[in-house]
Amino acid sequence: MNSAWFALRNSLAVAIPLGVGIEIGNPSAGVAVATGATILHADLDAFYASVEQLLDPTLRGRAIAVGGGVVLAASYEAKAFGVAAGMSGRRARELCPDLRFVGGHFREYQRLGDEVIELLRSYTPDVERISIDEAFLDVAGSVHLFGRPDEIAATIRRRVRDEIGLPVSVGVATTKHLAKVASQVAKPDGLVVVDAGREREFLDPLPVGLLWGVGPATRARLDGAGVRTVGELAAASPQLLEQLLGRLNGRKLGDLAHNDDPRRVERGRRAASMGAQAALGRRSATNRLLRTTLGYLADRVAGRLRAAGRAGRTVTVRVRFAGMRSVTRSATLPSAVCSTLTLTDVAVELASTALADHPGERDVSLLAVSVSQLVDDAAVQLALPFDGRAEVARWAVDRAVDVVRDRFGREAVGYAAVTLSDLGSVPDEFRELAERG
Repeated sequence: MNSAWFALRNSLAVAIPLGVGIEIGNPSAGVAVATGATILHADLDAFYASVEQLLDPTLRGRAIAVGGGVVLAASYEAKAFGVAAGMSGRRARELCPDLRFVGGHFREYQRLGDEVIELLRSYTPDVERISIDEAFLDVAGSVHLFGRPDEIAATIRRRVRDEIGLPVSVGVATTKHLAKVASQVAKPDGLVVVDAGREREFLDPLPVGLLWGVGPATRARLDGAGVRTVGELAAASPQLLEQLLGRLNGRKLGDLAHNDDPRRVERGRRAASMGAQAALGRRSATNRLLRTTLGYLADRVAGRLRAAGRAGRTVTVRVRFAGMRSVTRSATLPSAVCSTLTLTDVAVELASTALADHPGERDVSLLAVSVSQLVDDAAVQLALPFDGRAEVARWAVDRAVDVVRDRFGREAVGYAAVTLSDLGSVPDEFRELAERG
């Protein structure tokens, strides 16, 4: 973060008993009634690594990473050396010679994550879980029972620490977008409250990378145009943002820079899409790599669709090249699908199209597949470009695979091209937790 942001933070900071967070506003003013800043974003800090340190107290205060050949997660002590998720184990050890790798306790991650969500629901039924380790809450209807939103947030942090043993950062604001930004500023183990009417004062000095959806490629484009802070983004013309980012993305980021986010907290919200991605380091974009990797991802996505009784019509593939530039290609099918092989074929065709449109790119660093326009799954999906009998056979094979995996585990059966590939460097249990909302 830049010096202007630190100056602002210091000028508005109020000491908080637990952790190292800040508050924007006066926590002693007002009465126990709902105000504009009633949305909370709770985000467990370095969740997987924190769980390992909870389970083994000898790891506390040490630089640790979950994984082995690949870093799945890193503690804050390891992050201080530059260790990051997705990094090779060899590179992580070069950056941090004292780094200790530990195996993941995936059932414990799920159990403890669920416990935190249940604790959150004791304050409001309006809880929207968006991943294994984070959720939104709207406490507008709870202030008469538990006090002001900032008091509820402080109590949640204390209880998660005392009763479950994990650190959690919380942001409180008027919108979901701003609450999430506030929780990121609060990390590690802090609390930030942004009062209604002071959003611009809080947002403007922040780096654009804190905004939802701004990745390395977007940040690089904005930086090249001299847009480095949220305030500079808010001041940029819609025409400039459209030129840099495209019409939809430019408009979306412009709205977020102005804290224009009408979304409400949705309890029990069903996923609007399902997806999975695989980081590849730097690999030559061969047909074999596409078929194997996208087959693996399609297997994960289609399996989750079938487990949820869902199917989808729109398939989207994202290809990230070695230079961090990403492109997407989508296709909307006549019928909703949840067949692994059908999804694989469509994904491979889309990725091949993306590569053909960029002939100068030879290497890829990430592939992703998602399915949207979800509907309740029909008994049999009759999909492109196969005849009915072939698709029925695919559907039957998928169902048989699902039954075997449910009984004996995911490794018990699978499609040969995927099962015999080298994509197992990240345990399936970890991918399932990361993909699960």
